[in-house]
Amino acid sequence: MSDRAIDMGIWSAQEARQTARRLASAREAVLSGGAPLTTARTVISESWRRVLSTGLDPDRDRQQILLTDEDLARRRQDSALADVLTVFRNGLLPAVDGARQIMVVTDAEGVVLWREGSPPVRRMADRLGFGQGADWSEDMVGTNGIGTALVARQPVLVHSAEHFVRTHHQWTCAAAPVHDPRDGRLLGVVDVSGPAHGFHPATLSLVSAMARVAEGELRVRHQAALGRLRASAAPVLARIRGRALAVDPHGWTAAVTGMAPPDRVALPKSPTAGTRWLPRYGMCSLEPLPGGWLVRVGDPDESPGPSHVTLDVSDRSRWAITVTGPAGGWSHDLSPRHAELLFVLAAHREGRTAAELSQDLFGDRSRTVTVRAELSRLRRYLASVLAHRPYRFADSVEVELRRPPCPGDLLPHSTAPAVLAARAG
Repeated sequence: MSDRAIDMGIWSAQEARQTARRLASAREAVLSGGAPLTTARTVISESWRRVLSTGLDPDRDRQQILLTDEDLARRRQDSALADVLTVFRNGLLPAVDGARQIMVVTDAEGVVLWREGSPPVRRMADRLGFGQGADWSEDMVGTNGIGTALVARQPVLVHSAEHFVRTHHQWTCAAAPVHDPRDGRLLGVVDVSGPAHGFHPATLSLVSAMARVAEGELRVRHQAALGRLRASAAPVLARIRGRALAVDPHGWTAAVTGMAPPDRVALPKSPTAGTRWLPRYGMCSLEPLPGGWLVRVGDPDESPGPSHVTLDVSDRSRWAITVTGPAGGWSHDLSPRHAELLFVLAAHREGRTAAELSQDLFGDRSRTVTVRAELSRLRRYLASVLAHRPYRFADSVEVELRRPPCPGDLLPHSTAPAVLAARAG
């Protein structure tokens, strides 16, 4: 069978068995230092050469040390692929469930962030260490769909004995890299894996198509987010004399005043409110906006930050936070969980630890991972308003808490112990 046929995932059952035998022969010859009678595809032979140089044992797996739940949650939160997980589920799971396969999504380092699909195949994968939080890069597990696609930067199918490690020879993997449509940055890989004998010929084409659909969805989401940021920034920019920009968390420009609009501003890796030196613009001040940052170019001493916060939970079904300062103000509607969190912090100006907030919200001090993840999301647009260690509203900010006239109407959706106690008076 031709290299192109394997690349496209096109073969019959008989051809698959013949190909597996041919690949096993080529692999053994390469490992022994001899010349194979048949050659592997270029993408596979190049991977074998890379892996041979690492000293990886071709006959057994390296023992995987999975990420902790907290580290896995943090990587998931930081991954842009979380925004398109539904795209992968809708496009791939109906196919993989019926074909005894699993769908896997990794980050750009090859760490498995999500794994879903056939329960029996998930159990088989567990025996290989192929679980959530595992490192599936070439350096760790040798030639495989995920790790090789990350290196090759192209869709890759790895069939049977094309895997470097012998214990993976019963598997076939089809993986495609996913890139950030804004700048081409590699975000990770989407993969379908399972027993080699049941692999569908069209799987690689399907996986590649879903990677492109996900990139398109990310592009649409980016434009929509810039539109929302532009709308919220407009009244603030209208009051500013001088040069200023509204940019998203990655520096992409939504709106400007007093200057020509650049495509992107080089923000620090983890921007925070305050005075910052930015390439091209020099000293600037950064203030949070819903979905991004206000960048004021010029003398930072002329750019004081927010001074007043109004947390309005007086309505039964809509809750909002309004941040105001010398440059004006902006408001942001709150999700039920964020309304609960900010209510607790407004009621405890001295601050709360993650464990205390976990008790306040869930009646369980151990759910700190969830609390920290939600607060991290809040700090994306309340960075100069919220402080941490302990979590609290910043001391320099005046906080106004608007409650409903009837205590029993406070956040009626909530079952958080702190809210139940406040309702009871």
